Amino acid sequence: MQEFDPAAATAQWLATLSPEDTARAVAYTQGGHWLILWSFAVSILVAWILIRTGLLVRVREAVERKKGRPVLASFVVGLVYLAVSWLLTLPWSIYESWYREGQYGLTDQPFVGWLTEGLMSAAISTVFTALLLVGIYALIRRARALWWAWAAGLTAVFIVIGLIVSPILIEPLFNTYTPAPDGEVRDAVVALAEKTGTPSDKIYIYDGSRQSDRYTANVSGLFGTARVAMSDVMFTKGADLAEVRGVVGHEMGHYVRAHVLWMVGIMVLLTAVGFFLTDRLYPVAHRLLGAKGVGDIRDPAGLPVLGAVLAVLGLLATPISATMIRTIEADADHFSLVHANEPDGLSKALIKTAEYRAPSPSAIEEFFFYDHPSVENRIRRAMEWKATHPATKDSEVSPPAS
Repeated sequence: MQEFDPAAATAQWLATLSPEDTARAVAYTQGGHWLILWSFAVSILVAWILIRTGLLVRVREAVERKKGRPVLASFVVGLVYLAVSWLLTLPWSIYESWYREGQYGLTDQPFVGWLTEGLMSAAISTVFTALLLVGIYALIRRARALWWAWAAGLTAVFIVIGLIVSPILIEPLFNTYTPAPDGEVRDAVVALAEKTGTPSDKIYIYDGSRQSDRYTANVSGLFGTARVAMSDVMFTKGADLAEVRGVVGHEMGHYVRAHVLWMVGIMVLLTAVGFFLTDRLYPVAHRLLGAKGVGDIRDPAGLPVLGAVLAVLGLLATPISATMIRTIEADADHFSLVHANEPDGLSKALIKTAEYRAPSPSAIEEFFFYDHPSVENRIRRAMEWKATHPATKDSEVSPPAS
């Protein structure tokens, strides 16, 4: 019997992508890298416009015309800043998140539907973020030297609250989530849930095809609200039991390994560093942007200055955040291989994600931009696993023919 070759098997899986599909995926992915830079430029432009118009200074002065009202001023200025920023970036968002997605066949959502959902999302995030800004500005005023540390802690609290309430109050506004129906798919998922210690009543299917044609699943929520959700796109694209087990095993890995909590912890550390640097860089950005009428960092009218500094730091931190998420995704893949043992099912699913994530980037490109390991690397690891672990009796996927 010929010895199984993981490298050859990986090449066989990648060969199932047509040259046209691969070229389109590369164009979409590399264009997305440029979008990071252009989005940064848009953020700086919006900050400059808001400062030059003096809009936020006038709003702050209107609120505090008769007496100082720092809490109300920070809330109202925050609302105006977030709402106007959303409006100014709307043309770019239309291109980036709707038009371009349609160009590459990744969505057929009507523009009105996209815009309606965008307005709903903006309204929720504007109020939520404005309340966070009230707390941050209160900390800047009262804990001047260490406001950045306290603000990072407050941000963590808001993130956790958002993760807890999102599956209950927010996600149902955009999609319908239903428990996996009775049948062989549910039976396979429940059996895997029992094996991994994942609550079997937390497995859902949602109508993700409303927004996107991406083959995907996810874990959302925290503590008692956490759940694994599969987009219906998985099944319209022919997911079989082996694929379901491989994909759901990956998502269960996120759940069991508490990856959300790890991400929150790391993001809080990065937020603390970001706020610390913002405190030091604010005067420089204030001068470079010519923020006339805007006071020091305690002035909520300086939100565009803060936003510009954080945009710069966010751009520089791209490889850091990408590496963090990429590491967690690799761990979830390993969890799936250990518990579902569906290397071919997982590989078949990964090939279907290559339409929006070029499968074989250079190591440098992957390091700087990929928040998931490349499809080629993920399949190779799956094939290396297959080489040393026998197939399960439930597996229904065979590797592509040579």
